[in-house]
Amino acid sequence: MPRYDYRCRACGSTFEVSRPMINSSDPAPCPDGHDDTVKLLSTVAVTGSAGAPKPPPSSGGGGCCGGGCCS
Repeated sequence: MPRYDYRCRACGSTFEVSRPMINSSDPAPCPDGHDDTVKLLSTVAVTGSAGAPKPPPSSGGGGCCGGGCCS
């Protein structure tokens, strides 16, 4: 289930709520009981190369500019 970050405008605390995507825009009360909250934009970081395809090896060919026939 996705997690969404919120910030309370009344007390300034930041908190997260786990909820279905269909409810992502629903208001989320602050843990301290305040109702004036705003949903924060979140980013997704994808790191590593486990699923990334490897580029083909360079063969040195490829026409005039790639093959070294230009002087």
